Amino acid sequence: MRSRYFRAAAALALTGLTIYGCGGPKKEDTSSGGGTPAAPEKSITIAWAQWKPSDYLEELSKDFTKETGIKVIVKQIEWPVYQQKIQTEVWGGKSSDYDLIVGDSQWLGRGATEGHYVDITDWSKTNVPWTEISEKAKKFYCDYDGKTYAVPCEADAIGFAYRKDLFEDPAEKTAFQTKYKYELVPPKTWQQFRDIAEFFTRPEKKLYGAALFYAGGGAYDGITMGFDQVLWCFGGDLADPKTNVVQGVMNSPASVKALDFYTKVLKKFTPPGSENFYYDQSLTAFKSGQVAMAEDWYTFFPGLTDPTANQLAAKTGFFVSPAGEKGHFISLGGQGLSISSYSKHQDDAKTFLAWFSKKENQAKWAKLGGLTSDTAVLATDDFKNAAPFNPAFAESAPLLKDFYNVPKYAELLEATQIHWNACVTGTETPQAAMDKITEKHTQILKDAGMIK
Repeated sequence: MRSRYFRAAAALALTGLTIYGCGGPKKEDTSSGGGTPAAPEKSITIAWAQWKPSDYLEELSKDFTKETGIKVIVKQIEWPVYQQKIQTEVWGGKSSDYDLIVGDSQWLGRGATEGHYVDITDWSKTNVPWTEISEKAKKFYCDYDGKTYAVPCEADAIGFAYRKDLFEDPAEKTAFQTKYKYELVPPKTWQQFRDIAEFFTRPEKKLYGAALFYAGGGAYDGITMGFDQVLWCFGGDLADPKTNVVQGVMNSPASVKALDFYTKVLKKFTPPGSENFYYDQSLTAFKSGQVAMAEDWYTFFPGLTDPTANQLAAKTGFFVSPAGEKGHFISLGGQGLSISSYSKHQDDAKTFLAWFSKKENQAKWAKLGGLTSDTAVLATDDFKNAAPFNPAFAESAPLLKDFYNVPKYAELLEATQIHWNACVTGTETPQAAMDKITEKHTQILKDAGMIK
């Protein structure tokens, strides 16, 4: 997400002088008699959005400073303006304010092709432990067109929270078994998800089966991220992976069936107003007791495990996003960490990338609350026991798949946001929506020279 935004993150508090990427604060000249002034303090500045993972990065970076003497400034920027600030001021203005940028996976295409990110392909081969990093993470967070422009930073994926008190209630289990002929447990498939959502939909009690990502338009990538994984699980796709041809793929029978299932079938089991739900509304619906299951990004699940933020915290469990008829895929979120081409401290930035990628530092990252792409760390009991949702995340990591990361991703995303949400609101049929997106995406990709 993608920018998976947690706006409740604490604002960054820095002590002393803050210099944005241009040499850092100067030490006072303590010499006497006109001696040589002390050397300037070395520093690098990292740009990221304002949320908890930025706090984790700031805390972790203190160890880097102790080891190297290089100060790390994590500059937190509010989510609503983060992308615009980076792409306008830094990329457009070629600002050297930031040495490292934590960018969404879909920024890679533009960052690479327009020269905003430093190509670290050769350097990373001997300085980054790629054999310990998930292949999916490297592919989607780091690589573009055969070259490497980032290391994984905050991994993320779509997952689900569920009400353990409902699922484990003996009377509910008996009633479900009687009606559906199998045990009431967290769903493994989308069909099971449908059954459970139907079972718990009780409008007279203000209880509904699920909260799902349905928001379109200005909700950035809401319904797109929610539906993509269902599309893939049903055997559909956005385009032919080899030719980029959209016709016959986006609007194939499998793709249309998936859209009908997500926007028509499952919609019946969601609360009123769910056509506007994204991550924040989904969490709110769950915490208020409106739904039995809630879709969200793992990065936001700490808000459900904190008893001060969620009265149902002790009754909350988590499960992996379900499999479908044709496979098991989960929408990828999270960001990679790239060196800005306009940085004046690229060697120090590389030193940080190498340090951050080490297994021992990824273990520290996970202990603080970060989600890692290091497969060895993901497999440890320490990681799985660090948070109630971590076992589900570790299981999800090998199943991740991403949306477009080509330079025209924003235009492609706009089309899916508009037309898929139109299915939710009932203004377009699934077939019509897929046909319109197919036409629009085909033109965008042809104009970009990606379809011959």
